Amino acid sequence: MRVFALLACLFMLASSAVPAAAQGRGGGRAGDFDFYVLALSWSPTYCANKGDRPDGAQCGGNKSFAFVTHGLWPQYERGFPSDCFVTGRNPTRAQVDELLDIMPSPGLIRYQWRKHGTCSGLDPRGYFEQVRAAYEKVVIPTEFQQATDQRDVSPAEVERAFVDANRGMKPSGVAVSCVRGDLQEVRICLSKDLEFRPCAEVDRRACRASRVSLPAAGTR
Repeated sequence: MRVFALLACLFMLASSAVPAAAQGRGGGRAGDFDFYVLALSWSPTYCANKGDRPDGAQCGGNKSFAFVTHGLWPQYERGFPSDCFVTGRNPTRAQVDELLDIMPSPGLIRYQWRKHGTCSGLDPRGYFEQVRAAYEKVVIPTEFQQATDQRDVSPAEVERAFVDANRGMKPSGVAVSCVRGDLQEVRICLSKDLEFRPCAEVDRRACRASRVSLPAAGTR
């Protein structure tokens, strides 16, 4: 009898631990999160790192995108949900096309819906409207609105430029990421009603390089 009780207790403890562990690695319940991260990608870096497999909608030819939307990601204070189970239809082609001016890749838009949008608690139209509202909330500093010239900057300069251009944004609520010596993206933390807010975990993962390169469009 004691053995049975012990086994039952261990089973209950193991079962209760599963949801927390699953949420730390992905999963989660749609609409159950703490805040958003708006990720703004420096498009030339993305295109340069795709090698011989760039997204033709975003890279090559006469494409000259600077900062574009990578995604709007529901977050926990620690970790994040992803690929949440939802019922209902996937985004329509018309809904995807409406977002191409700020996220110029149909494949990326659909992927972001599957991985992150499904956890927002919104349907595709509502989520895409939230993506646009978040993008329009942020003022891109003048010096980063074009990608015509390659230059070097410090991550701190980029962060300071965004903070100076956006009233209410604090250094603790924005993080610059880098990859292979290039500026990759700027991640901005927003509340559920899209107000700037701090985010300790995101801020801790910021780029630690002293200088990074901003590739120009079409230079690699």
